[in-house]
Amino acid sequence: MDRQRRAVVKGLAATSFTALTACGGSSSSSSPSTGESDSGVVNGDTDRVPAVAFNHGVASGDPLPDRVILWTRVTPTDALARDVENVPVRLTVARDRDMREPVGQINTSTGPDRDFCVKVDVTGLRPDTWYYYQFAVGNEKSGVGRTRTFPDTTMPAERARFAVVSCSNYAYGLFSVYKAVSEQADLDFILHLGDYIYEYGPGEYGDFPGRDPLPAHEIIELSDYRQRHAQYKTDANLQAVHQQFPMICIWDDHESANDSYRDGAENHDEATEGGWNERRAAAIQAYFEWLPIREVGTERGRVWRKFQFGKLIDLFMLDTRLEGRDGQVSSPADPGRFDEQRRIMSEEQMDWLTRGLSESAANWRMIGQQVMFAELNIIRTLDAARTLGVEDVSAFNGQLLSLNMDQWDGYVADRENILQTLAGESIGNTVIFTGDIHTSWANEVYADSGNLLENTLAPPLAAEFVTPSVTSPGFPEEIAGLAEVAVQLSNPHMKYVELKTPGFILVDVTTERTQAEFLYVRSISSVDDLGTIDPGMTKVVGVDSGNSRIYQDRPRSEPRAVRTAMFHPPVRQSVS
Repeated sequence: MDRQRRAVVKGLAATSFTALTACGGSSSSSSPSTGESDSGVVNGDTDRVPAVAFNHGVASGDPLPDRVILWTRVTPTDALARDVENVPVRLTVARDRDMREPVGQINTSTGPDRDFCVKVDVTGLRPDTWYYYQFAVGNEKSGVGRTRTFPDTTMPAERARFAVVSCSNYAYGLFSVYKAVSEQADLDFILHLGDYIYEYGPGEYGDFPGRDPLPAHEIIELSDYRQRHAQYKTDANLQAVHQQFPMICIWDDHESANDSYRDGAENHDEATEGGWNERRAAAIQAYFEWLPIREVGTERGRVWRKFQFGKLIDLFMLDTRLEGRDGQVSSPADPGRFDEQRRIMSEEQMDWLTRGLSESAANWRMIGQQVMFAELNIIRTLDAARTLGVEDVSAFNGQLLSLNMDQWDGYVADRENILQTLAGESIGNTVIFTGDIHTSWANEVYADSGNLLENTLAPPLAAEFVTPSVTSPGFPEEIAGLAEVAVQLSNPHMKYVELKTPGFILVDVTTERTQAEFLYVRSISSVDDLGTIDPGMTKVVGVDSGNSRIYQDRPRSEPRAVRTAMFHPPVRQSVS
């Protein structure tokens, strides 16, 4: 491009958008790339640009009507990372996947203090618009990513479509579920509800050939957490999900340690692993470096936040794990779980949530959170299992107990606070999305789930859909079938239960209904079946507007092939 034309384009694009933040580095608006032959040099100084590779893909997240987080990570290749102090990076945003219609460009930088991650909060974008983006360092360019902004909060959006995932253990199998999600061309975003990584060492929780976790021990320090995140993001199928859609994510326990809470974790021994506060801080720092998540104001490590998809959805993302949770009680018989002072989140977060639910004027109020909200009556379930002929319920009981007291069942007062808000203010159209337990559930949420008679007469206060895992194991094959029957016999508010198969939920939302389609992959061990959905297992559930009773087995929703896939096509993938 000649200099005169470049100057004209620079003038036209100077106010296209700005970078609010850039992973702690400086940033500035600059001339856009033209899609023509371009040296790719940042600031025109090749002497100061180290050679790098983009080994970890690109990602976007936390879309708002006028902004979105864009992410990548650069890997120095001609020098040891410790010898590289600063890497200048250029980010180009365009309206087309060939990057021939640029809308602006940002220069930023990264370095070892951010583990060479680049995270830019690009502002000044148009609402309800798809964009494509690409990073460059010198002549080296990343793959092209696709992202979008949300409709303006004053817009009556007609439809939203997203996938819900959780529990992706690298060592337990192939990310077949991520591949299947990446091939859903018309999604608006991905909802990741935690356990994005796992902290265990090799053989401790999964031993799939060729997928031993790195580093080769349980992760404890900042360098450990960084290396584990880096390993996960080398997976081509996870990269493909990030490349195609913006992600809205929260952590669960394994991003730090199993069954973690504010002051500790089941899988943390201070005598041998150091102070919990230091480990917790390291896990949080690595998470914010490696995920496309926005920092909330000056509050470091806050993941509870709100998103609005036009007037259709108000989405509240919670932290029921690290921010304010008290330690778990040992069993359902412990009266401590009814203590009014027990908290699964801080009073500040609870006030924010209940106030937000009360003030919401959207068609749907949705909550994304970590652990199952609906009551699971273990005693009745074990009795039902015995009735079904299960002679030894010890394995069954162990499975239930291992998850139950980590859930809202162990924090009754906080759950009651939310239920009273929904009931007392007649707040309808509330849907909860949950991860954590590697299994599939569709639950009606009542003021008192134990009152079987009342639940046949009173309407539910909300619905809850629990997503299956990406790879992490559910119930053992030999007890899963009977467990499903026993759970539903003794907990009739649990309308659908599947306890062993990996998959995800495809959610289709209109003003009339929210439909959750449970989709399961054929295999997480076969390369030949990567991304293949088993149509015979698909389960459709949902709720109609104004009625939280769960319906079942309606037809699947139709993709938006024209609006999204044709007008805003997916980027080309390298995943086979």
